[in-house]
This record gives sequence, C-alpha cells and structure tokens, in this order.
Amino acid sequence: MKNLTKSTVDAILETALLGNDLSPEEGITLLKQTDKHVIDAIYTTADKLRFSQAGDIVTYIINRNINFTNICEQHCSFCAFRRDEGDEGAFWLDWGQILEKTTDAVKRGATEICMQGGLNPEAKIDGKSLTYYLKLVKTIKQEFPQLHLHAFSPQEVQFIAELDGLSYAAVIEALQDAGVGSMPGTAAEILDDKVRRILCPEKTNTATWLEIVSTAHKLGLPTTSTMLSGHIETVEQQIGHLDKLRTLQKTAVEKAYPARITEFILLPFVGQEAPKPLQSRVGRDQPELNTSLLLTAVARIYLGNWISNHQPSWVKLGIEGAAKALNCGCNDIGGTLMEEHITTMAGAVGGTCMEIETLQNTITSLGRPYQQRNTLYEGVASSVDFGF
Repeated sequence: MKNLTKSTVDAILETALLGNDLSPEEGITLLKQTDKHVIDAIYTTADKLRFSQAGDIVTYIINRNINFTNICEQHCSFCAFRRDEGDEGAFWLDWGQILEKTTDAVKRGATEICMQGGLNPEAKIDGKSLTYYLKLVKTIKQEFPQLHLHAFSPQEVQFIAELDGLSYAAVIEALQDAGVGSMPGTAAEILDDKVRRILCPEKTNTATWLEIVSTAHKLGLPTTSTMLSGHIETVEQQIGHLDKLRTLQKTAVEKAYPARITEFILLPFVGQEAPKPLQSRVGRDQPELNTSLLLTAVARIYLGNWISNHQPSWVKLGIEGAAKALNCGCNDIGGTLMEEHITTMAGAVGGTCMEIETLQNTITSLGRPYQQRNTLYEGVASSVDFGF
C-alpha cells in the first residue's frame, strides 16, 4: 500500500487530537506509512496526546523480577528461556533463594516484586499446584507485607486452574487473598489465533486470555497489557490486538468493574537466541527501532483515551531506544528490574538491571520531570522531582 496523501493522514491525526477513538482502518493506515515527514507527524500527535492524557512527568518504579523456574511444559517458538527438567541451565528456586532475592530488593528500595515463571508441572505441594503458588506469595508477603506482588500471568492462572480442576475466578481469588496485588498482562503475544498457532501453539488462546483478564477486573485485580511485536504478525493483526485491549478496557469502564488495565507495554521481538525456525523466518536478531517507535506512537493514539500509561522496554530497545519512545507517546520508562532473564536469554542487549540514576538521567536529558511511582500509578501528581 502506498502512502496516502498527507491530508488524509492529517485528518486521521486531527480526529485523534479532538479526543476521538480511531477506527481499526485508521490505525492500519497510520501503521502503513513510510514517508519520514508523515511518520514525524504521527510521533508529534502521539506526544501531544501523551501530554494531554498522562501529563509531562515521566515515571519509573523500583522493582525486581523473580523468575522462580525456567522449567516449562510448553514450547513457544520464540522462547530461549525455557528448559526441560534435567537440562543444563534448568533451575527451580527454593524458598530460601526467593527470600534472599526479595530481601536484597527491599534493601535497594524496591516497592514491587514481579514474579513469573515457566509452567512446571512438578510445582505442587500436597498434589496441588495452587498450594505451591500460594506458598510463593506467602513466602514473600509474610516477611515483607509492604511489597506489592505483581505476579502470575493469565497463562499461569490457566495452568493452575487446569491442573487443579478449578475455575479461573477461584484461582484469582485465592491468589488475591494470599497477597497478589496485580496481574502481569503477559502471555498475550499477539491476540490473534492464526499467529498464536505458529508462535505459541500450546499457549492459551485469544478468547481465554481475554476471559481471564476480564475476570481479574471483575474481581478487583488490576492488570497490565502487553504486545510482543515484530515477528510474523501483520499490521492488521497488530491493530486487531490493540483493538481487543481497548475493548477489554472499555468493558471494564462501562460495566464499572473495580479494576482496570493500568498500562500498555510494547515488547519488540528479540530473536538472537530464539529457536532456529522462527529466527530464520523473522530474519533479524534485534528489534527494528523505527518500526517499534511507529507502533509505540500508534498505540498511544489508538489506546490513550482508555489506557493512559504507556511504557517502552529498555531491556529490548536499550536505554537510548527507550528514551526515544518517551517522545513517541510513552510516559513511563519502566523499572529497575534488578534481574531480567527471559529477554536477556533471547539475546537482548539492553541489560538485566538498570540503576535508578540512569533512569533519572535519561529522563532529565529530555527536559522532562521524573517521579518514582508505585505499581498502580497512585499519587503520581502529588510529588514531582524535576531533576534539574
């Protein structure tokens, strides 16, 4: 498809600046632009909407990832993290190791632990997988009740439910009662089953992912949302993904569910260490920055009326790429992470840990104020450090 006339794109962007939602067709049109001047106009519009929808403050969080096991029964075509039990590099943290990592995080100022892992069918206590996951939560919360646990994706909820013969709601309620404060919106990849049958055929399907996230919202458990982009999906499928997220959030708002999606995070595909079939099909090792930035901007334009917080992945783009995303619609630069395995094992060059000062200096270099936030973006406007 050739670029449309500038006036056509300008009309779409004007529609967005007037506060209207774009149609899927309009979103696809924006993603198919290749002219630099037109793309710059898309970036400018996304940045204006970021300012009106989320303000000028760039937020960050002090957090730690804990991947408690990489032993997984599934075989996603993009994953370099998973191992079978007994493989070289396979691990399964014990309770002492989890507490050691958490204690270190608290000493370094963390307010959040993000906890996800492989789907290990041996992760059971007294024959129940839910009992194991509840102990993971309680091991941390009993020692550090002040920490927010951002834990267990929709895929993990489905895994527990199917192993134990429980409903998704029963699993979510039990995790909430134990101390989980929010659910990562990972395992979404691309919410299109044609893509999923190639990318992650053993994983949850689109309808189930949406059902579990909506159930979390009904039960008062906030979630995030993500998109794994830049592999085998089309721009039409990218917009389809964004449209499903927007509809999910609109439903939560219109039905007055007690929880919503708190943020959108774009996760560009890193293929350096991915399994060979997908690596050869995609044909590159690292994300294409310009493609990622255009999708970042269009995501802001498409979702911003409903999901106001947008975050790049410095792990995947590097801190310089993440800084550019802050001028293309993002208002948050993410977290310190302290220990990142999944993307790093895929060959990402962004690193595994980010110092607070590096995040702050990156934000300051853009002439923007920064502020530490909590997981749910509460009270962000109440105390701002301009860092100048």
